[in-house]
Amino acid sequence: MTPTTPGTRSNADLDLADTLGHELVRLVRLVNRAKSQVSKQGPDGIERAAYAILFCLIHVGPQRTSKLAEFLHSEISTISRQSSSLVQHGLVERLADPEDGRACLLAPTAEGHRVFEENRKQRNQWLAEVLGDWSDDDRKTLNSLFHRLNDDLEKTSPQFADPASASKAKGA
Repeated sequence: MTPTTPGTRSNADLDLADTLGHELVRLVRLVNRAKSQVSKQGPDGIERAAYAILFCLIHVGPQRTSKLAEFLHSEISTISRQSSSLVQHGLVERLADPEDGRACLLAPTAEGHRVFEENRKQRNQWLAEVLGDWSDDDRKTLNSLFHRLNDDLEKTSPQFADPASASKAKGA
């Protein structure tokens, strides 16, 4: 395999990336369809979108609203509204920030953990059904490759424009 520098990928690499891009768009569309079939609100009366906050708080730990917005690539106002709903339903609580008493941290409650686990079990049942006809090796390979893809996506920012072209366009 010949080493390449960013922006100098072969046509074969770009064709494979195009196929992957198509499949990723298809995956996102199908996941969104599944979410909409489940309903806009979960069994606990919480907007489905608010579960992303609960997921983050359970996996990353207590966070400020601003940090959640950054982590979830969302507006602070959206995170604030959704977290208020989570607090109202007893799934999240506000705690004093030990580093700054004027600020608060959002943290999952025991009920939040319970609801999260219940939703996780439902998701896992669905995915196990989807992959039911796959071999054990195929399922393990899929998990391994998805993990690797996610790691690489986290490390690499998209560069949709050639930096040299962007500089010329700005008159640099």
